[in-house]
Order: sequence, then C-alpha cells, then structure tokens
Amino acid sequence: MAPLKKLALIVLLSLSVSLHPAFAAHNDPEDIAAIRDVVEAFRTSIINKDKAAFVNLFHSDNPAHVTWQFVDDDARVARLKKSIPEARRVVWWPENNYLTMIDGIAEAAEPIEEVFRDIVIDTDGEIASVNFDYSILRSGKEAHWGREMWHLVRTDDGWRIISVIWSQRDPVSN
Repeated sequence: MAPLKKLALIVLLSLSVSLHPAFAAHNDPEDIAAIRDVVEAFRTSIINKDKAAFVNLFHSDNPAHVTWQFVDDDARVARLKKSIPEARRVVWWPENNYLTMIDGIAEAAEPIEEVFRDIVIDTDGEIASVNFDYSILRSGKEAHWGREMWHLVRTDDGWRIISVIWSQRDPVSN
C-alpha cells in the first residue's frame, strides 16, 4: 500500500473512533449505579408513601407527558369479564397515571410494596431502559405481578423516568 494511502487510512480510522465517544459510555458503571438509585428510590417512596420523592423521579410534573400503561394477561381479563363484560387487555385511562398511583398508595391504610426481581439496565449515558419482574404486595400478600419496563432520560437534574409500561397477572392461587 502506498504511504499516502496508508496515512489516509490511519487518519480515517482515527477520526471514526473519535467521532463515536458514546461507545465508551455504553453501560458505564456510574450511570448504572445512578439508575439503580432511581429504582431504589421508586421502591422506597412506595413503602414510605412519600409522594414528593416519588414524583421527583419523573421527568415532568405533568402526568400527560409520561407514558403510563398496563396490559392484563388473558386469565386476568377472563376473570374481570365476569363482572365487567367490556374488560379488555389494554385500556388507556387518562386518570390512571403516576400521580394517581402514589396518591392511592399514600391514602391506603395497609402497607404497600413493589418488589423488583431480575433488574436489567441498558444505557448509553443519555437514555436508558430498565426492565424487571415485579410483584405488588398489599399487607405482605401478592396482589398482582408481571413484567415492568421503564425508559429514562439523563437530565440536568439526573436520571428521570419518562415511560412506564407493565403487564398485570393475578397471583397464582395455592
């Protein structure tokens, strides 16, 4: 290879590496730790019925700007249809959002906890996804369970949630 072509190839490769710094930041341990802190703050704010801490985890104070959606599995829909014939797997209720969730938890007399299992975090340092299996416990008893997925963005104030979707399954009867 001619010296000029070799030099051009070296310069081109150097530029391509320097133009892609995000590769070095993929799943950076500091980002993973900060996102795990968000997951833990979500969990403890539910246990402590702490609305201010819970709301602070979201990117917007306006719940219309945060996706908040569940889907029921077939068995749960079949059970619900017995008393609510129009029950469907996916229902969008504008009044069902993170604010109404934490308000309902704060007003409940019983202890409520969300348990997280098998947490998987993926981030490039600017956006992130978190997914895990969960169970909602009311007075220590499983009320429902499923899979939950979040999207987060890194803001000037740290990582904030912009999207939460989850499946709901009834507890397995003994």
